[in-house]
Formats: sequence, structure tokens, C-alpha cells
Amino acid sequence: MEQRRNRLVVVSNRLPFVCKRDAEGNCRIQPGSGGLVSALAPVLRDRGGTWFGWLGACEITQAIDKAAVEASAQSGYVLRPVALSAEEVHDFYQGFSNEVIWPLFHDLQSSCNFEPAYWRAYCDVNRKFAQSIMGASTAEDFVWVHDYQLMNVAAALREMGCESRMGFFLHIPFPPLDLFVKLPWRSQLIDALLSFDLIGFQTMRERRNFVDCVRALRKEVQIQGKGQLLTADVNGRDVRLGAFPIGIDFSAFARQAATSLVTARAQELRGKFPAGKLVLGIDRLDYTKGIPHRLKAFHNLLTRYPQLREKISLIQVVVPSRVDIPEYEVLKTTIEQMVGRINGEFARPGGWVPVWYVYNSLGRVDLLAYYRAADIALITPLKDGMNLVAKEYCASSIEADCVLILSEFAGAAVQLHSGALLVNPYDIEAVADEIKRACEMDIDERKARMRRLRRSIRKHDIFWWVDLFMHAAFARDLGSVPQVPDYVADSRQDYLPA
Repeated sequence: MEQRRNRLVVVSNRLPFVCKRDAEGNCRIQPGSGGLVSALAPVLRDRGGTWFGWLGACEITQAIDKAAVEASAQSGYVLRPVALSAEEVHDFYQGFSNEVIWPLFHDLQSSCNFEPAYWRAYCDVNRKFAQSIMGASTAEDFVWVHDYQLMNVAAALREMGCESRMGFFLHIPFPPLDLFVKLPWRSQLIDALLSFDLIGFQTMRERRNFVDCVRALRKEVQIQGKGQLLTADVNGRDVRLGAFPIGIDFSAFARQAATSLVTARAQELRGKFPAGKLVLGIDRLDYTKGIPHRLKAFHNLLTRYPQLREKISLIQVVVPSRVDIPEYEVLKTTIEQMVGRINGEFARPGGWVPVWYVYNSLGRVDLLAYYRAADIALITPLKDGMNLVAKEYCASSIEADCVLILSEFAGAAVQLHSGALLVNPYDIEAVADEIKRACEMDIDERKARMRRLRRSIRKHDIFWWVDLFMHAAFARDLGSVPQVPDYVADSRQDYLPA
């Protein structure tokens, strides 16, 4: 295939390894993990390729350069760290990326800080990434850029004369027109995205939002086609637009969840809740995850259905995130106060505790043990591009005797609505009712629903996603791109319940 002759250049905000300081204060780099790494690493090794990204807090020194070379030799592809100053990290990452794009794209424009200096830093850092790519790539390479921090990379590369084919995948939602136009740099950002050759979104809804913005802000751009791929005529250059819902490494999760170590840890956890249903929430500390709304719903459940008291417990795991941003510290305090109020009202001395609160990152074994131990997963973001926790939970639930409650505003709801219980996270009483429904659901229905979920997630995994995106990038005839499932191909399946 033609696509196999093109070397792959992957660009993301962070490299697929982490930089940590040892006891002596020296920086050490360690391989990262995650679905994106596991999916793209084999492709990079097969084609030959390079991964560009920021190294994190460590400064790039001769020792780090040497460690990167050694890591490249072990991984089978080249790792290219991009150095960022503390000021650039503040204005580009904490500023524009997380105080402008993140809230705006998650329908929370009231939290945006449209500081002009942030936009300038965003452009400067994207240009720095582009300069690194130009210095270590050729016109025959395929450059695949990931996520909202780097939407300007292709525009910067075009200005430098880059002739490589370039693709972009947005891992978070893309907002509707009435929200996007509030961005002061809306036209520049649309032009930057249209500098790519292929733009990928999680769902048809996100693609439709983008198309609406292009048609409103760039009326001269003609968009044609239907189904999986559209084409936009941008000054005589075709730009492809598609929906590519990202998956997980299903087999790895299922296999690791079945190990004796995870099984023992899950049984130990279940032993703390011998008589009741165990509900699990796992989220990064972020205001888009709806954790306070979830706690209100759990409080409502215990208030309206007293028969469930002492028969149900919620484990809420909160993974630290963006700890330097004051708004996140306020959110953490709010969550802890709500947990305290619920436990203060309903807990029994020496016995039942309604909410078990964990503020910590989880290792792989502990994460899988929590997944396997939980009878119900309560995944209720206010807005999410996909939400892979929901898919990880299903993949790890090897007995299939459990229930997924999922926000209808998560991208995963489009795929998982036939097996999950979908909820509006803002509807506190309805969420409480669905928790009660999950508690009372008979085993046959639980297993039938979870088996449907697991089949879909297994079939449309992270490797399927990579293959679909690469075919869309290189197919000369759009009709030759592999068929996608109905929930992707038919925009009417952008799921909202009646």
C-alpha cells in the first residue's frame, strides 16, 4: 500500500515518556503508557518515524539528549523533545490551552480568560514545534498532529514551505458556532486547521460543528460529500474532514484484568463492602467531569430512597490534575466538602460509610482492581470528547455482571448507548433514579447489556482507529476507505434520547 511507504511523524503536546527526578535531583526518562502510545508505537516502528513533544518539567540538557537517544533505540523510533521555557508553559499551556480552548470547547465559556498574550504564546510555541519538525522531516513524511494544544502547527509549517501531508486529530469536543465565534481569534484558528490535509473528530456532531463554523467564517470554502468523509476546497487544495471515534487496547485491559494479582486486589476491595452495591467514579480533577453534580445525585439517592442506605457505597477517585491552577484547587475543596457533608449526614459510627474518597493517581493494578470490583460505573461528565474510562471499565469487566451509567454528553455515548444507562448529568433526580435502576437490575439484563458493550469496544479498538485514520489520509478514492459502523457513518446516530 502507498501509505506504508510514508514515514510517520507524530506530534503531541507531551512525549510518550515521562521525565522524573531521582533522589539526587537528576532527570531520568521512563517510557510512558496509554492507548495512544500502544497504538502508534508499532506503526512508528514499522514505517520508521519520529515522535515530537514537550518533555515536561525537565530542562533539555546533554544528559537528557543522551537519554532520549537511548530511549529511541529501545522504542524503535526517534524521540524528539521540544524545549519550553517556564513562561511559555504558563502562557501557552496553562494560559491559552487550558484557560481558553479547554473551557470554550467544553461549553464553559464563562470560565475563559481571553488574554491576548496567551494567543501570542500559543502561536509562538506552535511555531517552535513546527521548526523542530522542519529540521527533522522530509516532504515524503506524513505528519500526524494531536489535540487542541497544537492546532496551529500545520499553518506554521506551511509558512515555512513544508510540503508534507499533514493530519490532525482533536481528542476533545469541537464547539457549536454560537460558542466558537466568541473566540477573538476564531478566523485565525479556522484557517490554521484548514492548513491540514485531514482533520479528524471524535463524532459526527463535532465534525458538523466544525463545518458550520467554516461555512460561517470562510464562505469561500466549498464543502462537499456525505457519510464518513467530506472534502473542503481550500484555495484549490482538498482538505478531508472525518469522524474517527478513538478506542482503547481492549485485549490488553481484558488480559491484565484477569491476572491473579488484579483478581486478588479486587477481592480485597470487595471485602470492604460485603453486603452492598459498589458504585465507582474515576476522573481527573476537572470541572468538565461533573463530580459535584454526581455527588449531589448520590445525596439525592440516599435521601429519596432510604432503603438503599447501608446497601450502597460510592468510591470516588479523583486524579490530581493542573494543580497550579487556582480554579482546580477550589474545585478540589468543593468536592471534599461535599463528601464530608454526605458522610456526616448518613454514615453509621463504626460501620457504613456512604462515600469513599480517594485523591491520588492509581497504578495500573489498582485501577483494574477498582474496575473489576465495582458493580456500577458512574461516568457523568458535563462534556467529553470521548471518555475512555467508560470503555476501560467495560473491557476490564470480564464477568460482565455490572452496569455502566454514562453521561449522554460524553462522546462515547454515541457508541455505547445500546448497553449503557444514559443520563443527563444536570438532572440530579434522574441520575439518582438510574443508580437505583442499576442496583435493582436483574443479572440477565446486566450481562446482556455489558456483553453488547464489550463486543463493540473490542471490535472498534485503538488499532482499528489508527487504521481507519491512516486509510482516510492516504486513500486516493474516498470510496475505498474501510466501512465504519452505523453509529459513525449516520449523523442521525449522534445520540440524544427522546
